[in-house]
Order: sequence, then structure tokens, then C-alpha cells
Amino acid sequence: MNALTSIRQLWSAVPSVPLAPSDKAGASGGVSIPTAELRELNGSQLAGPVGATQPSDASFAGLLGNLVQDVNAKQDVASQSLRDLQSGQNVSLHQTMIAMQEASVSFQLMVEVRNKLLESYQELMRMSV
Repeated sequence: MNALTSIRQLWSAVPSVPLAPSDKAGASGGVSIPTAELRELNGSQLAGPVGATQPSDASFAGLLGNLVQDVNAKQDVASQSLRDLQSGQNVSLHQTMIAMQEASVSFQLMVEVRNKLLESYQELMRMSV
């Protein structure tokens, strides 16, 4: 599952909750959410959407592997959409552009994640024991 899809799923699953404290807010100033709603949200997020594939490897390496596979899949979809458009098939220009931009943003996100991981590794290597 890619980052955009997971954000969309989380956004659609979360009910509209005001961000600013209201008159009903507790002493801590936070918004209280009924426990039943929290359990429902927690269960739906753990189960995931119907038809979605859960990562088979829960390790960090598996997570990164899934990220790379998702980016590759988006690149393939964008390439196929562009080929179909160029060959004159019934593909709209705006859908092709959206697919290309989504692939580009996914790739940029993957590169930034790699850069942050590399910075973290270098920082750990600079630490004295």
C-alpha cells in the first residue's frame, strides 16, 4: 500500500472531529471521543480495507520493499497509460497526466525517505560509544 492510498483511507475513515477545543472539552483541553468510536476506528484500521493486501513481512526491510514495489507499480501504470495515449487508444489526457504526477510524487517521496534513512545512519556512525 502506498502513502497516498493509506492517507486517503485514514482520512475517509476518521469522522469529522473539531481540532480546536470546544465547550465540551475536558479539563485537559482535549476533545473527548467516545470509547466505542475509538474501538471501532482501531478495529477498522487494523483490519484494513476489504481487498487490500497486508504486508507479508512486518519487518523494516519488508516495509521498504513494499514501498519500492508500490513506486514501481505506479511507474508502470503511468508508462502504460502514456503508451496507450500515444497509440490512440481511448485514454484521456488528464488521467494520463494524473498517473504520471502520482508516479513522480511517489518516487520523490521514496527518494526523500532514502535520504532521511541515510542521514540517520550517518548520524549513528558519528556517535561515540
